[in-house]
Parts: sequence; C-alpha cells; structure tokens
Amino acid sequence: MSRYVMSRLIQLIPILIGITFLTFALMQLTNDDAVDILYQQSGSVSDEVKAAKRAELGLDQPFIIQYGQWLKGVATGDMGRSYISGKLVFETFIDKLPATVELMLVSIALTIFVATPLGIVAAVNQSRPVDLIIRALSFVGNSMPNFFVGLLLIYFLALKLNLLPIMGSDWRAVIMPALTLTVSMSAKYTRQIRAVVLEELGKPYVMGARSRGVSEFTILTRSVLRSSLIVIITLLALSMGSLLGGTAIVETIFMWDGVGKLAVDAILTRDYPLIQAYVVWMATIYVVINLLADLLYHWLDPRVGGVER
Repeated sequence: MSRYVMSRLIQLIPILIGITFLTFALMQLTNDDAVDILYQQSGSVSDEVKAAKRAELGLDQPFIIQYGQWLKGVATGDMGRSYISGKLVFETFIDKLPATVELMLVSIALTIFVATPLGIVAAVNQSRPVDLIIRALSFVGNSMPNFFVGLLLIYFLALKLNLLPIMGSDWRAVIMPALTLTVSMSAKYTRQIRAVVLEELGKPYVMGARSRGVSEFTILTRSVLRSSLIVIITLLALSMGSLLGGTAIVETIFMWDGVGKLAVDAILTRDYPLIQAYVVWMATIYVVINLLADLLYHWLDPRVGGVER
C-alpha cells in the first residue's frame, strides 16, 4: 500500500509540470500584462516607468526563463509575490482557503442530507408517482447553471422575502452560496444514488434476505447502502475537488472571499503568480482526493484492487 501511495504522489510531479507549463504559456498570449493593469488607473504613465516595473517583476525575460525561475522558486518553497498587492502568494492563498473550505463543508453536508434520502425513496418507489416527481426535479436541478440558481435565490430569498443576506461576515452569509451549489450537486447525486440502489436491490443477496424475512429497512441500511457507498464516495471526491478549488462563479456572485474569487481577480489583473498558485492547488487536490478515495474503496470493499496495482 505504501508503494502505491508513493507512486501516485510521484505521478503528481509531471502532472504539475505539464499543467503549469501550459498555463504559463497561455498567459503569455494575452495582449496586456500585470504592469498595464497596475497602471490603468494612474493616468498617463511613461513607457520607461512601465519598462522598469516589468524588469523588477521579471516580465522582460523570455517566457522559458520566467517559467524556469518560477519553477525553481516553487521547488524551494517560494511561490513569489503578487504583482498587484506585493504580498507573498502562499500567505495570500492560505488566507482565502478557510472561506472555501467552509463553503465546501456546508455544501457537501446539505447535498448528502438532501440527495441520499431522495435517491433511496426514488429507487424503492420505482416508476411510482413519487419516483417520477423526484426524477423530474433532479432533471430540472441538473439543467440549471449555478449562476442562474444563484440569481434566483438572491431574488426570492434576499430581495423578495428578506430571509438571508446576499453577502456578509456572519454565519448566514454562507447559506445562499451553499444552497446554490447544493441544487446542482443534489440533482446529480440523487440520480446516481437511485441508479446504484436499484442495481443493488436486484441482486441475489437482497432476494435471499427477503426470503428469510429480513425487513426492507434492514436490507437497505445494512446491505444496500454499504454496497452503494463506493459510488457515493466517487461523487463526493469529485465534488470536493471542484469545491476546494473554489467555485469561481458562485463565489464572485456572492462576493465570497475564497480561492475561487481570488482566481477570478488574479485572471482579471494578470497576476501570474497567483494564477499559477491556483493551478498548482487544483492539480494537487484532485490527485490527493482521488488517492484518498481509492484507499477508502479498498477499506469498504477489499475486493477493489486499486491499492495493489
């Protein structure tokens, strides 16, 4: 198992190099750079001043040298400083991370609370009216983009009913962005949980348990749900990866000060060090979370051979 974990972590190195190199190359294709953005509000600034600033930031160097210097800094634990604020990139990123983690945890908890019972109820009542209603609702929820759901929640819950704040610093401020994410995730989870529960209910061990007089509730809670956990964990791992990366649109709409909004602001200001830090973070969490999911598969079902590969 330790060899498997080490091999997966080693695989992260070429992945990070490839992704960051591609991102760095794409950023060089833009017409403006961070210096242009920085001096936009300063009125008329001479080309000499801009050139001096580019030299200070290293933007006057060829692309491959800029990338090499950045990569060398990362290898030694230095991700550089923000071009705009001048603050250390790592400290800036860490400051924004707790807000994103909070939003992720609330969204995942709400999704599990909503999707798990709905998926089970739909499966147990296959083709009955309650199943058709749940499937229709999940189809609608899965079809609506997050920005549209967010705007609907703002209109009804904040503007019309005045129940929740659009933004703020108290605990209620996280509810609307979390609900926005929960709508689409719950719709997807409900359909997946329904499908896997239906598959499990049709297996011989369920028929055998029924023939022995075991109650449906016991079959569902002790057998079917445990066998369905692998699919649920897969969905959770994928969702946690995207949520930890920060849902940029939702965080921007609700002015939630997390890493997603940080990435959007960095892109708009051509703040390359912050963008690269975000790319490294996204690649790392996807590899690590998928690795943890593989290990959890093996714990839940030793027949899953991922750890021995």
